[in-house]
Amino acid sequence: MPDTGPAAAAIEARIRAESFEVLGWLDTSAGLEFEGKSLVLIGNAGPAMFARFASERDPAHDLMDQWTRDVLAPLAHKLDARALFPFDTPHPPFLTWARAAGAGHTSPLGMNIHPRYGLWHAYRAAFIFADAITPPPADVGKSPCDSCLDKPCLTTCPAGAFSADGYDVAACAAHLSSTDGERCRIRGCMARHACPVGLEYFYSPDQTRFHMVAFMKARGVDPETIG
Repeated sequence: MPDTGPAAAAIEARIRAESFEVLGWLDTSAGLEFEGKSLVLIGNAGPAMFARFASERDPAHDLMDQWTRDVLAPLAHKLDARALFPFDTPHPPFLTWARAAGAGHTSPLGMNIHPRYGLWHAYRAAFIFADAITPPPADVGKSPCDSCLDKPCLTTCPAGAFSADGYDVAACAAHLSSTDGERCRIRGCMARHACPVGLEYFYSPDQTRFHMVAFMKARGVDPETIG
């Protein structure tokens, strides 16, 4: 019988105790290759993880990726699992794993949308177990985008960066770099906010600013020089 390692419920409880969320489980029946028999996807949903990060590190100077590794790598060791992170090289296929687990669907914006958390979640790690573990009933469902007729996410962006053709990163970055982009810099992506799914999991204003600043700096824009 499977579940020869720690019980899945106990694993999930340990992950949530660290302010992270379980976003999906996979086993070898999914037809995807990974070095083990069970895989759990770990991330943030809503503001809890960032609140802990901000209480332990300085978001203005410390890297969330390093903090994530500092928190989750020791937990993986305690659970006798191998930890993988999205920022590892080569990059593990987190989005592919999520879609195979039924924990994410491709939204019109290109990013994964979760049936419960909407666009307000992100994958931060995966734990791979050598033994087969029977997971709890999956928190999955059909893509909410299938029944969304108006697709407000595609028409709300003030820079027109989203369309059926994909995401225009340059247009988004240029808007954020202008004085007209102040609302987006402060509140976050307007297209993302337009989605009606998972409204209760909106990121806090501090978390939103953190991610927007990181996005701009990654494209060579210093937010302090705008305006």
